[in-house]
Amino acid sequence: REQVMLPDQDGPGRAGPALAGFMLRLSIGAAMLLTGLGFFLLAERLITDLFARYQWLGWTGTGALVIMLAGLAILVIGEIAALGSLKNLDKLRQQARLAIDSDLPEPAGNVIRGLTRLYGKRADMARSLHTLSRRPEMQPGEQLDGSAIIASAERHLMSRLDERARNLTAAAARRVAIVTAISPRAMIDLVFVTYESMKLARAIASLYGARPGFLGSWKLAGSILSHLAVTGGVALGDSVVQQMLGHGLAAKLSARLGEGLVNGLMTTRVGIAAMKTTRPLPFDQLKQPRVMDFMSELARATTS
Repeated sequence: REQVMLPDQDGPGRAGPALAGFMLRLSIGAAMLLTGLGFFLLAERLITDLFARYQWLGWTGTGALVIMLAGLAILVIGEIAALGSLKNLDKLRQQARLAIDSDLPEPAGNVIRGLTRLYGKRADMARSLHTLSRRPEMQPGEQLDGSAIIASAERHLMSRLDERARNLTAAAARRVAIVTAISPRAMIDLVFVTYESMKLARAIASLYGARPGFLGSWKLAGSILSHLAVTGGVALGDSVVQQMLGHGLAAKLSARLGEGLVNGLMTTRVGIAAMKTTRPLPFDQLKQPRVMDFMSELARATTS
């Protein structure tokens, strides 16, 4: 019997994108290396010229160069640490999901130790951590149910942080709705919505334990946009607003107030997406915020 060979799904299908990604990283690394070499050549020539003119100018230039390089090194280290903090939150969330699905105590214990390291030095989390450590399911040998351990951690550690994240989202959505309703230019709306969305995402990430720098903020923005794309789009149309508010209230809103409400709702979606992408534990025991939870508050802000 002739044997039919099926295509290897893990081979040629993935070789192309993997090779393209490797070549892209290699090209970026080579470009950064060439840029660095060019900078050092220019710096060396500048310092040499300064010493050729006056010795004190040469030493002054050397000192300025050292200070600049030290500042750049500190900046790079900070960016690496910021990316690492976001990756740590992702890792904790994946381990927590594994503990919930498998109901095993080992991944749950890893999550608890990670949360303790993450929040151990924060004064606002000291009482919550102490209460969690006193729970019976946290005592060695008392509880072998991994999902129960994660559930207890979520109730005691995430509830207060979730409430603060919700308040941040509501405040940002109100600002966006009001400014959009009164601003005379669409460009102002776009700039302000983008600014408030990035500010909100960074604030929520910091609240949950990340330290997003410049590169970390871009990575966070990409994660949020990916989440919004997966969960059903970013924008909300007029028909959706009418369905949510009812035709009566929607008819009373002017065009500008309607735009303010829509942009405010979009901001709430950004806040909810930021919570899901930076929260170290998945929503399991506690209720995940929904856009509808902010509807009445935004409606009051735009009609008052």
